[in-house]
Amino acid sequence: MASLQLLPINPSSLHTSSPLLPILNPHKTLTPKKLKKTLPPLQSVIQWNRKPQLTGETPRIIVITSGKGGVGKTTTTANVGLSLARLNFSVVAIDADVGLRNLDLLLGLENRVNYTAIEVLNGDCRLDQALVRDKRWSNFELLCISKPRSKLPLGFGGKALIWLVDALKSRPEGSPDFILIDCPAGIDAGFITAITPANEAVLVTTPDITSLRDADRVTGLLECDGIKDIKMIVNRVRTDLIRGEDMMSVLDVQEMLGLALLGVIPEDSEVIRSTNRGYPLVLNKPPTLAGLAFEQAAWRLVEQDSMKAVMVEEEPKKRGFFSFFGG
Repeated sequence: MASLQLLPINPSSLHTSSPLLPILNPHKTLTPKKLKKTLPPLQSVIQWNRKPQLTGETPRIIVITSGKGGVGKTTTTANVGLSLARLNFSVVAIDADVGLRNLDLLLGLENRVNYTAIEVLNGDCRLDQALVRDKRWSNFELLCISKPRSKLPLGFGGKALIWLVDALKSRPEGSPDFILIDCPAGIDAGFITAITPANEAVLVTTPDITSLRDADRVTGLLECDGIKDIKMIVNRVRTDLIRGEDMMSVLDVQEMLGLALLGVIPEDSEVIRSTNRGYPLVLNKPPTLAGLAFEQAAWRLVEQDSMKAVMVEEEPKKRGFFSFFGG
């Protein structure tokens, strides 16, 4: 199956009609000569049919969080998780949002969840019975903490989630390469429980002040819990609003939060359609810009890499406009 990789190229090799250029600088189309003068020498494009090299100890236990609700944590978990599965890595996604789970809906698996982690802990079923294997990609599995509209049992906490993670590590069929934990919104008990077993974090934010304030607070809490490897995904980016100075640029967001940039996801109306169909963006054919961005973020996650937001000056007297271009 085709996969995405970002590799250095010479900017002069880009054609002026390249679809990357409007994202690079939506003010105007740059000629290869101007592009070469404006950008750093190493830039990136998409290359197909090469698997990324997995770095770090496995399983990689990654919590996907934000603080603020509605910024795209669950969408990110679904799309990054399936992207990793398409790269032939084994993935278990845990929906830790008790009572308000949605990950099964985005994956189209809601009718196949018969048992949950709570029933595993109560001894009512085995762990393998609670794991729902995706029929499209058999190396992707879903584990829901509880059923919809249920309350968190008093005995469930960080230690219980650690036990579940340890049970996944010691399965007869082998430990997964990635365990993704979809964290609930807020910073209450559910948040503390979700981050307890993790050693990495992906912080999802949008370029607005309310989301950034919450993201900054969550970053501090993650660091206090001992999670130092924190990368961010900036979601729902609109270049037209940034150009009109009605939305903060990705460069501004990166400077405010001081985190490594894992990916930039453009605003895409296809997200709503894919959510309602239970069919993640990364499976769309042809792929959308947002789907490709999730694929690239998954690739960087595998290799523990990051990208950079750079400033592109249109004219000396005018304010520069940021560009996101992986490096």
